[in-house]
Amino acid sequence: PASLGSLTNLQYLYLYSNQLSGAIPASLGSLANLKYLYLSGNALSGGVPRWLGSLTNLEGLYLSQNQLSGAIPASLGSLTKATNLHLGQNFLTGQIPPALGRMSSLRDLSLDGNQLTGAIPPELGLLSNLVQLSMSSNSLTGNLPSTLTNLSSLRYFYVASNRLSGLIPLSVAQFLGVLESRQGFCYLNNNAGLELGGGPRYRAADLNQDGLICYLSFTP
Repeated sequence: PASLGSLTNLQYLYLYSNQLSGAIPASLGSLANLKYLYLSGNALSGGVPRWLGSLTNLEGLYLSQNQLSGAIPASLGSLTKATNLHLGQNFLTGQIPPALGRMSSLRDLSLDGNQLTGAIPPELGLLSNLVQLSMSSNSLTGNLPSTLTNLSSLRYFYVASNRLSGLIPLSVAQFLGVLESRQGFCYLNNNAGLELGGGPRYRAADLNQDGLICYLSFTP
């Protein structure tokens, strides 16, 4: 109900795993003190509202497993306190907005299972606190940006089942190898266009059946 927007002191709103339908009501934009908004696992439709970017106290925004469509609004980049942004398993289209790189506190970014297109924006390399980055099962194209090597806290990197192509930069290949050695996970499988690039001293990276870069080998 739109009347929830009158609860201006509300900090936590948990409505996940129900059968809620329709659009996310604009009245929730009045909840300036809101820290956590859980709407996952419903049947909500329409777009991801731009006004969510005005809820600058949000620390967690969970909209996954709905029927949301349209583009990811660039206004979400204003959520600099947010540690979790879950938009996976919807029907979102368009490109990943570079403005998400401004979400400096983000630890978990989940965009998997949508219909996103275009390249992975290099601005995501600004998310120095990011632990998990999930973008699998979209239609992303282009190369893996070299800025991924800036994600020093990253442990889980999922881009399987996209249309990525081009050369994997040596720095990125080495970084993903380190990622695996930290007992994290890196899934690149079903991106048949990705190839390994490098100089004459570079020989190969070992790719197992899941597409995981396990180690790097160099010629003597």
